Amino acid sequence: MTYQDKRDWREYNAQIVKRGWFYLSTDFVKNWDEELKKMNKNKNGHPYRYPETFIQFCGLTYTFLHLPYRQLEGFLQALSGFVPGLKSANYTTLWQRIADLELNIPIPDNEIVVAVNSTGMKVTSRGDWMREKHGVERKRWIKVHIAVDVKTRRPITFEITDERVTDQEMVKPLLNDIKLEDPLMDGAYDKEEVFKFMKEKGVAMPGIKIRKNAIVKAGTERADSVLEFKKYGYDSWRKVHQYGRRWAAESVFSAIKRIFGETVRATSTEGMFGEIRRMLTFWS
Repeated sequence: MTYQDKRDWREYNAQIVKRGWFYLSTDFVKNWDEELKKMNKNKNGHPYRYPETFIQFCGLTYTFLHLPYRQLEGFLQALSGFVPGLKSANYTTLWQRIADLELNIPIPDNEIVVAVNSTGMKVTSRGDWMREKHGVERKRWIKVHIAVDVKTRRPITFEITDERVTDQEMVKPLLNDIKLEDPLMDGAYDKEEVFKFMKEKGVAMPGIKIRKNAIVKAGTERADSVLEFKKYGYDSWRKVHQYGRRWAAESVFSAIKRIFGETVRATSTEGMFGEIRRMLTFWS
């Protein structure tokens, strides 16, 4: 059966517009003192001066507007003149607190269909001219691996690695805690270890596209899926698994890169991973 997009487009458009309000929401000011009181209860050492929700707002602003930390401090100073109760933090505090943000995406309790994929984020563009003129500094990437709920089109889990880590290596970390109805993956995941893990998760026939030159090897976990693929042919197999829903992952990557860009600004590996983690969490 061909997948049908049954979204209410009027409601969907309203949600996208509402997201713009979220970017500049200062609701955290209302509970500023109460949140600080809870955060500082039984805390050893210097007490927090800024609540976590304020730091989340700062992290979103830093990521979305691509502001350096000193400019972010100036932005907050200007904004505090319009929002009573909002206090600006210095750039050192902003850098430390934003780097330490704990960001998580809740995982659904029910079985879901997920689209799994990966994409690359440029580490820096500073070497483009040198590569063009002198052929030096190897182009570097960070790989972002995600599992997207095809119904809500939201990331459920994600992992961030360097470019040397293969897609199939990250399937278990991505999907280990998810209750799976059907995972949809492209041919890069057509590996025996992936099918073995799928069987452990209780998915006998996962929606993994089989390579055209696949050979049925008796006794392997992949054998039944290869037989299924050869029996139906790609067009019928695609309809059985509603494979077109796999593009939910592509749409997430496209949206994130359009909103936040495809280059990270941090220079340390930890900082780069944290920057991408904020992109994914804030967008979802």
